[in-house]
Amino acid sequence: MVAYADTAPTSPVIARFHDDYRAQRRTALRNQFLFTLVFILCYAAATVVGDFYPARIIEGFPRLGDFIVKTVPTIRFETFWSDIALWFQPWRFWLGLLVETVLIAFLATIIGVVGGFLLSFPAARNLTPHPAVLWVSRRWLEIARTVPELVWALIFVFSFGVGPIAGVLAIGLHATGALGKLYSEVNENIDMKPVEGLRAAGANWPQMIRYAVVPQVIPNILSYTLLRFEINVRASSIIGYVGAGGLGGELRQVISFQEYTSISALFVMILLTVIVIDFSCEKVRHRFIGILGKVGG
Repeated sequence: MVAYADTAPTSPVIARFHDDYRAQRRTALRNQFLFTLVFILCYAAATVVGDFYPARIIEGFPRLGDFIVKTVPTIRFETFWSDIALWFQPWRFWLGLLVETVLIAFLATIIGVVGGFLLSFPAARNLTPHPAVLWVSRRWLEIARTVPELVWALIFVFSFGVGPIAGVLAIGLHATGALGKLYSEVNENIDMKPVEGLRAAGANWPQMIRYAVVPQVIPNILSYTLLRFEINVRASSIIGYVGAGGLGGELRQVISFQEYTSISALFVMILLTVIVIDFSCEKVRHRFIGILGKVGG
């Protein structure tokens, strides 16, 4: 026992293990230091470029409070309902624009889902039929989601004129890039055993996608789709600034004329709409996933 204890610590294997551990530890500490240094430098540069100083923030907060106070309407307990009615006086006109906004987002989401779904399979490294197809698919998805919706809206307003069609195309194209990226990442995390089994059985590429991939990714695709629909509702309420339909045009007008209470009224309408959509999408998602669980069981 004594001889074993005396010779064990001097074993070449153990000594090499300790040397490797110390080397890896030094490498990890060096990488952590470099990462921290780069982060601090990036934060400092962003602070300078963004003019993000405590003095500026403290100086601007009172003006922010003044703006919020201006947007809050005068509502008295004695005349509560009449004050609310005055606050939302053009509600019928706004409701029509709100419905248009939601429908723009709905149609744009359909375009984004179809485009993103079809491109997500060739854009996944484990599923693409050829490296060239992978490169083209990923570059197109990057272009579609890199250009902001407002820029796409300006392009389509110039091409198709003022109206909802420009908003649908702008949001739909951007949603294609965003959803295609998310869907492709889901595809890259699937279990490849069913795909390999179908490939060994002689199935072609579309058959492998249909029967081995799609059943695995449907729940995640549904979740991302419903989330994107909620995002598109907010986006469609903004792109009206450039004439692409929806509430954005009315929002631009009330801001231009400094109708502060109308700004808050429109914000409340958009907020309530997003809350309802979020609640509804959550119910649909849970119900659909529950159905899939029962079928899978």
